[in-house]
Amino acid sequence: MLKSAAMVQQIARVLSRWACAASLLSIVAVSAFVGESHAQTGEQRWGFGSDLGLTAGTVNGTVFTMGFNADYYIDRNFSVGPMMQISPMGDLFQISFAGVGRYHFRLNNVINLVPFSGIGLLHADLDRGTGPGRIDRSDTSWYIPIGVSLEYQASSNIALSSTLIVNLHDINLSPSLRENDTTSVALLFGFRFKP
Repeated sequence: MLKSAAMVQQIARVLSRWACAASLLSIVAVSAFVGESHAQTGEQRWGFGSDLGLTAGTVNGTVFTMGFNADYYIDRNFSVGPMMQISPMGDLFQISFAGVGRYHFRLNNVINLVPFSGIGLLHADLDRGTGPGRIDRSDTSWYIPIGVSLEYQASSNIALSSTLIVNLHDINLSPSLRENDTTSVALLFGFRFKP
C-alpha cells in the first residue's frame, strides 16, 4: 500500500513539473504572438529568443536545459528584458527567472557579440532515489547570470545563437546533500528574433 501511495505521489510530481513547463511554454508563445502583432503596428522594439542545451555543475550533475528570453530594445545596441532557464527532466527540476541587460556589439554585417548580466531568483527541486536514502529537497535562491552570446545574423531579423552562461546562486539542500550548489555553467544553442 505504501509503495502504491509513493508511486502515485511520484507520478503527480512528474505531471506537475510537465504542467509547469507546458504553462511556461504557452506564456512564451502567447508573448511572441502579442509581440509580433504589436510589431506589425509599426513600432518594432521587442525581440525574443529560445535556446536548448546543457547546464553543468548542478546538484544533479549535467542536465538538459531550455532557455527563453525577451528583449525590449532601448536603442539598436542595448536591450533589457526577462530571461528564463528551465531544466524539467530527470531527478532535478530547476527553474530560474532574471531581469537581464544586454549590449549588442555588431562586429560586422553578420556577427554579433552580446554580453549580458542580470539578477533574479532560482528554484531547485531534487527528488532522487527511494527508501531510507531518498532525497526530496528543494530550495530557492538569489540568482545572477553572467554570460555572452555569439550570434550569426541569418537574415535581417533572425539570428542563430550560441550562449555561454555562468550562473551564480546559493542552493542549499542540506541535510540531504552536504555541499551547497553555488555555481553552474550553461551552454545553449538557439535563435533570436529581433526588430
